[in-house]
Amino acid sequence: MLHATEIIGAETYDSLGNYVGRVKEMFVEPADQPNRVAHLLLGRGQYRPLVARYDQIASVAPGRISLTTDESALALYHPNEAWLAVGKDLLDQQIIDTNGRKVVRVNDIDLSDQRTNGNTELRITQVDVGLPGAVRRLLQGIVPPMAIRQIQLKLPPRKILWEFVNLVEPDPLRRVKLRLSSQKLEALHPADLADIMEELSPDERQGIISSLDEETAAETIAELDKRLQTQVVEKLDTERAADIIEEMSPDAAADLLANLEPETKNEVLEEMENREAQDVETLLKFEQNTAGGMMTTEIVVVGEEATRGEVVDYIRFHELSPDQLDNVILINKESALVGTVPIARLLLSDSDQRMSELAFEPLLSVMPDAHDKEVFELFDKYNLRGLTVVNAAQHPIGNITVDDVVSRMRGKI
Repeated sequence: MLHATEIIGAETYDSLGNYVGRVKEMFVEPADQPNRVAHLLLGRGQYRPLVARYDQIASVAPGRISLTTDESALALYHPNEAWLAVGKDLLDQQIIDTNGRKVVRVNDIDLSDQRTNGNTELRITQVDVGLPGAVRRLLQGIVPPMAIRQIQLKLPPRKILWEFVNLVEPDPLRRVKLRLSSQKLEALHPADLADIMEELSPDERQGIISSLDEETAAETIAELDKRLQTQVVEKLDTERAADIIEEMSPDAAADLLANLEPETKNEVLEEMENREAQDVETLLKFEQNTAGGMMTTEIVVVGEEATRGEVVDYIRFHELSPDQLDNVILINKESALVGTVPIARLLLSDSDQRMSELAFEPLLSVMPDAHDKEVFELFDKYNLRGLTVVNAAQHPIGNITVDDVVSRMRGKI
């Protein structure tokens, strides 16, 4: 096991035993091999730095590198934005431990040395986020590497496998050039990813949102507190913001847009698809502390005489979101609310049963201007998972779910 702190600053000698320079930096090419040290940058004082490729390294030991070629075979250094600099881009930087679902700071990098075709390749294996790495950084250049190793043996290790690491890259353009995969971030639960983002700087938050697809970005932003939601969305360009907000449920989108500056809100609404924009604009008309301000317009409405089998076919055909399926809303021939059927009751019933036979009792609903306190009391009294919102003609216009109630109550604490 080697460490980055033992390689950076190491003396380098060519195949003839001549001193070439000291290692100033190590570079990884993520698009090629995400864990291989592809290049060593060799400083030579006032002369232009040289670059040794991975296939030009003969052996590696703490503080010393030997090459397979003489100095004349080494290339002059030219900056390359597609290279990930271990010292500059990793050491002391914040990273996301996607396995532990938290943000940590890198103290050192663990490397393995592998013999390949007569040369030695360095591979990143782990990230050291504990006390041993911090001690190595502190004593680097002051105490010989082998003496530092004896000191660190007495310290508790804390490391993360490289495969569980995702970089926090605030520059979206650089992220594209490095081709750093966002799959590990997208695999996290949106609530966990939101918790991680709350620990980061504004630029780092924007970098993460820029790396995610619209659906994942929407789910994650919805989990942020309202202050951070506003900060993140207002820094996005209008088209990207609209694409993300379109992936949100109408009620979550309306809550977010209500907190934006009026000019920004109007620009985003103009960029959104007509149907999504209309749903959100409808909800924006209601005060946030009312039933209308809490409801979503994504509801499943069927006739009371429909059979359970017909309703299931309807749900399958329209590929409805699971978020819409707490309750199925029943209407009569005048399109007035006559009942609701909990999805659990629907699943346990016979295929030919009428929906009217499965309706929940008592029949409950609220008007859109009902105060949120009234909504809370109904959910608590009847242990509801959903509550239908109706207009003056008793036509269903929305539904309030239990998670909406919990979120709103938390905001009042």
